[in-house]
Amino acid sequence: MHEVAVAAGIPVRTPQTLQDHMTWQEWRRLQADVGVVVSYGLLLPEQILAAPRFGCVNVHASLLPRWRGAAPIHRAVMGGDTVSGVTIMKMDNGLDTGPILLAAPVPVTEMTTAGMLHDTLAHMGAHLLLQAIDGLVAGTLVPRPQSSQGVTYARKIDTSEGQINWTLPAVTLSALIRGLSPWPGAFCNHNGTRLKILMAQAIETTPPSRRGAPGTVLDDHLTVACGEGGALALKHVQRAGKRAMAAVSFLRGYPLRPGAVLT
Repeated sequence: MHEVAVAAGIPVRTPQTLQDHMTWQEWRRLQADVGVVVSYGLLLPEQILAAPRFGCVNVHASLLPRWRGAAPIHRAVMGGDTVSGVTIMKMDNGLDTGPILLAAPVPVTEMTTAGMLHDTLAHMGAHLLLQAIDGLVAGTLVPRPQSSQGVTYARKIDTSEGQINWTLPAVTLSALIRGLSPWPGAFCNHNGTRLKILMAQAIETTPPSRRGAPGTVLDDHLTVACGEGGALALKHVQRAGKRAMAAVSFLRGYPLRPGAVLT
């Protein structure tokens, strides 16, 4: 976006901090009507929030007040949510606590990854933002306070969260894998080789004849036993230094026979 703005002749400023008076003064000199914040990650000082004529608005990738904070897309998928969405809010000095201007939902299916949801919400958010700014400036859109019910926080993603514990239920692991795909990726190990799992589908129960200890490969299609008698069909897998592949292609170059154990 920086490069696109420069190419279009739009001045771009990249202050190291928003906490100094020089930055505040420069911001006020812009005499902006509206400030727009997307994926900034830090609280804005009061002097920044108050300078634009109509304040600052934020494009947030969840249906607030659910998943306030840094990683709403990842947490929604990891948490097994069936609905996510975009909220355009007028910012205050809290963490994603400002009143809502507009919001729009989007379904989350058992095959939705964080990457897929990100792209969908980015497109939705851009269109919704323009509607919100028009309504705010025209005075036809009145901000409404967020509900005090259903507040959750989406803490930052730690890469260690991606380590797969095969004793968990298959549906839980499916959500974890999809919620960390494509970044940072859920992972397991086989004989010292790290395998990143980018897509998987839960098979909630398996016949007794096919059940094995959690982490055991059950067939030639890369179905892996999980906790509570469930199993996970691995769909896309990546070895370190290699590209991601569909399971059928991955198995041609890295055979994992029934009985192999993933740790």
